[in-house]
Amino acid sequence: MTISRRALLTLLPGLTLAEGLSLPATHFPTNGRDRLAVTSWPFRDYISSPGNLSKVPVASRMDLKQFPAFVARRFGVYNINPLAAHFSSTEDHYFAEFRDAVSRAGSHLVDLGLGGQQFYSPDPATRESALAYGRKWIDIAGKIGAPSVRQHLRLSGGQKPDASVAAEALAPLAEYGAKRNIVVNVENDSAKSEDPFVIVAIIEKVNNPYLRSLPDFGNTLASHDERYNARGVRAMLSHAWNMCHVKDSVQAEDGRIKHVDLKNMFALARQSGYRGYYSMEFDTRAGDPIAGTENLVRQTLHFLS
Repeated sequence: MTISRRALLTLLPGLTLAEGLSLPATHFPTNGRDRLAVTSWPFRDYISSPGNLSKVPVASRMDLKQFPAFVARRFGVYNINPLAAHFSSTEDHYFAEFRDAVSRAGSHLVDLGLGGQQFYSPDPATRESALAYGRKWIDIAGKIGAPSVRQHLRLSGGQKPDASVAAEALAPLAEYGAKRNIVVNVENDSAKSEDPFVIVAIIEKVNNPYLRSLPDFGNTLASHDERYNARGVRAMLSHAWNMCHVKDSVQAEDGRIKHVDLKNMFALARQSGYRGYYSMEFDTRAGDPIAGTENLVRQTLHFLS
């Protein structure tokens, strides 16, 4: 069936479809609980990974292959959002075992989180290195069954975010993702390198439906007030496809714990027509990740009902 350009723009507010590009396939669940996911980030201390320097005893840690079953058993959630840094191996046999573990848990991957790369760099070789990293993990996303990757943007030294430079660097990554039917998401995480309005500017400059936003309900609140956070999330939602991160508190730059107005965040998501997944990402600086995630699940189900 051919979808008209007008219909596409109605479904995707704020997105002008580039010529010759098709939209990623969309088959999102409508039941509230089926739209929930849990990211591995809050549980990083309990996951056996190369970068885990926590004080949690090794015997008490789980391999990421155990994470899907843990999430299903503990939270009644059957979608996961793992981070690339949490894999204990990058060998093909390990990825096959991981995908099998996801299937045996009755779970699904909804996104794969990647580490920060220097897409803002004025040095072409540095940007090419960032692009190679992104391509590598897009290929891995295909192997493990993730429909998207979340690519963080990093600054170094005294650099400032330049939407034009980042757009030029991310455009070929989006094209690579489109060829493999893997969406590239960009999140409002770092206050300096990933301000929501800079991200929106990058996405609009690239103008490819395979480069999308991943709105986090709380991250921008850490360095701004509630009004700025709400404006940023609203702008991000107009370019979101499959992922939102849910948190109910964040630690501000001055150390204070600030609380997220989840009622307003979910209202903004409804108003935008967002139909994708909500991934629980509890801020561990506010307490225990298990209790915190359980509370996020309860709140999210309430606001989706």
